[in-house]
Amino acid sequence: MLAVAGLGHTLWDGVHEPGHALAFGVLITVGELARWGAPPGEREPAPLGAAGALAYALLGRSGGGPTTHGVLQVVAVLVAAQLVACVPHVARGSGPAPDRVARRILTVAFAAVCFQPLCNSGRVADWFDEGPHYVLFMLLFLVLTALCDAVLAALLLRSRTVPQNFKSMGGTPLPYGPLLRDELRALIGIGSAVCATGVVMALGVAVAGLWALPVLCVPLLLTQVSFRRFVAVRTTCRQTITSLARSTEIAGYTPHGHARRVAVLCTAVGRELGLSGSELTVLEYAALMHDIGQLSLVDPVPEGATATLSAAEQRRIALLGGAVVRQTGVDTEVAVVVERQADPYREQPLSARIVRAVNAYDDLSGESLIGPLGALEQLRLGTGHDYQPEVVESLARVLARGGPTPVLPG
Repeated sequence: MLAVAGLGHTLWDGVHEPGHALAFGVLITVGELARWGAPPGEREPAPLGAAGALAYALLGRSGGGPTTHGVLQVVAVLVAAQLVACVPHVARGSGPAPDRVARRILTVAFAAVCFQPLCNSGRVADWFDEGPHYVLFMLLFLVLTALCDAVLAALLLRSRTVPQNFKSMGGTPLPYGPLLRDELRALIGIGSAVCATGVVMALGVAVAGLWALPVLCVPLLLTQVSFRRFVAVRTTCRQTITSLARSTEIAGYTPHGHARRVAVLCTAVGRELGLSGSELTVLEYAALMHDIGQLSLVDPVPEGATATLSAAEQRRIALLGGAVVRQTGVDTEVAVVVERQADPYREQPLSARIVRAVNAYDDLSGESLIGPLGALEQLRLGTGHDYQPEVVESLARVLARGGPTPVLPG
């Protein structure tokens, strides 16, 4: 509705300052096209487009003179640029997600609604003139816009992780607080670079005119290249850990797909319990490599079910696994979780409690053992010493929803 209103108003009333509209429209389009080949899961695949849209929303002067475009024209330029940029992506079969586009429009519109009426009415010039107070005023809008974007991003992520029929299945929606916390933490990374560049663009154009745009785009382009390299390294690390986790399956110590099932289910339970993004990463890595200590055994455990072994043997395998994990170079916290997964739950960190409960569930739910319902009942019987009751009940809620719900990137 906002996009239709912006396009309709601009077509009816005409484009104010078409040169500026065209320049920022081209900048946004180029930024959106630059996301071509972005790795899956990248939080902000088009930072230049986001910064350009934010700069246009916060543009009050150009080359020393006032601008006259309003909120609806900002929305219209953004929507038009998004439509032009999505054509080659759609032709290639990789168009932008509708919710990502809607989030971008709402965030930019929020910034424009807060800034443009004050600027066009002349109140900003009367209150702050062009001194340092004006910069602080722009930074205030920057913070408000970043908070708006984080709130919208967390809402969208929560909607993706909750089945539509969760109430009828006895499940509960994921807690909103940890999702919002993760989004706020993400602002320190690429989000802060996008917002800062947007404000700097608006201030630069206010003094030097449109010629400032190409010069101010270079730092963000370099940031985007560096960030993509970081994402590629992180993806390679995850793939290496996944391959290492499969060594127990290849050697015949654990059933096929056991490590991956435990990791996916652990991540779902961790989200249910409100773990943050970094904590979920540690949990996933530890769950993938939780059985790697079995490679030290002379004879494999039947079906790899370590939950049926004695407590002393479980601890020995866990300590051997932690020693192996420490040699891989991953975070020390991952090795700690692997080492302590067999301890009594009152002595474990939360991630180790989750790994122990989920691993036991997958071990015991095999066809030759007691099955899924029997495994869950066995976990509930062991909540006095072996398994934390809250973890077991969170696992039960995840299973009641039909298993883990995948989280889409972004």
